[in-house]
Amino acid sequence: MDQIPLSFNQQFMCEFDQGDEAGPFGPHHHVVHGWRLRGEVAVDTMRAALDDVVTRHEALRTEIVRYGGSGHQRVLPPQPVTLETRDLSYVTPADRDEAATELITEVESGTISAGELPPIRGLLGRFDDDDHILVLIVHHIAADGWSVRLVIRDFAHRYAVRRGLDVGELPPARPYREYAVRQRASVTEPAVESSREYWRDALRGGRIFSLPTDYPKSAGIPESTAVYRFLIDTEVVTAVLEIARLKRCTPFMVLLAGFTRLVQRISDTNDVVVPTFTPGRSEEEFQETVGLFLNLLPVRIDLDGCRDFGELVDRVRRSCMDAYSHDHVPTGLILDEAPNLMDPAAEDDRAACVFQAFPFPFLLDGEPIGDLVYTEVRRRLRSQPVGSEVPNGALWTLNFDPEGDVVAAVQFNSNLFHESTIAAMVSEYLTVLRLSVTDPEAPLNR
Repeated sequence: MDQIPLSFNQQFMCEFDQGDEAGPFGPHHHVVHGWRLRGEVAVDTMRAALDDVVTRHEALRTEIVRYGGSGHQRVLPPQPVTLETRDLSYVTPADRDEAATELITEVESGTISAGELPPIRGLLGRFDDDDHILVLIVHHIAADGWSVRLVIRDFAHRYAVRRGLDVGELPPARPYREYAVRQRASVTEPAVESSREYWRDALRGGRIFSLPTDYPKSAGIPESTAVYRFLIDTEVVTAVLEIARLKRCTPFMVLLAGFTRLVQRISDTNDVVVPTFTPGRSEEEFQETVGLFLNLLPVRIDLDGCRDFGELVDRVRRSCMDAYSHDHVPTGLILDEAPNLMDPAAEDDRAACVFQAFPFPFLLDGEPIGDLVYTEVRRRLRSQPVGSEVPNGALWTLNFDPEGDVVAAVQFNSNLFHESTIAAMVSEYLTVLRLSVTDPEAPLNR
């Protein structure tokens, strides 16, 4: 088929290409989620419904060509999705939740090839005729977290349709290739030029926050990513939500303010630049499209003269709002305007640290679709030695849970960090956050 230009998101990944065994095209760079299914399941119909999703979304049948000069993408005909089944009938009802979590962890510890088409697989575990666990793994070069939730929604719809049930129509989904072409064409638009100027000014002289590593990169230890999980208790989360209400900001901004205060202590600087991921879907017509959209935004906060945590939240809010208003500029172009921003993370004994927080999208949270009820498995609390890969450092992800607390994880390169180093940083963050939100008017230098 015709050659299609890469999106800037895909091109950014290609700049860190380490071949098929590591990095963004490596087999551990994936997104994994799991759902409990209540109701009788027809396995062959499930396979057909997964195939329907691949037909609907071109990103799940797209080859990214990285060799031979210029990178490009090619959309190929649909191929069947592999759906493995596993008998879990031996698990007692009391142990099923734990077994479901262990199955997700097993899949997340595994691999999927970026060259495998479609770059998606499923594992269906059967506890009994009316209780199942479905785990999907998708290579990250083809989809982000938002996309995987589109995949499960569309799968649930197509499964119901194939069962002969009336569940309405899915909204139209624009092909990812249109996003790539439009994104390329927008580079010279006045709005993009203006935003590039904003980033040039906002990041001038700034340096990204980086962590000292336990092992130098030059040690040559094979790359591996582990996951350290923890909770933020309901008392602290309640205080976070109250500050967010009073300050008219998002809870994420309050959590980021706490992290910024921690960074100030670690780095001994009042000029803090923390990178965070956003969905990168600023254009309404691509909200239903599966593909790689997420964008890395560097949020710069000036703590100079900041009196207390309340004022810090105000500054974080202002910095975030400014950054979000220029989110339509992809990461690669942002870094073009600040070529020295990432220098600290490139040092042999330092690595990047990204902070993100978001509420669970309750798209499938005990929701009946056709003759099945879908519930995402959210509360995964056990750390694991191998997980989905993150490049060069650590990724903090904080998720607000309906139970009132925050379920959090730090994915970190275990070839660079000891788990004890990450655990100590988490412990300090929890202490700083608790002190900050329970007494936001206390002097910041306390």
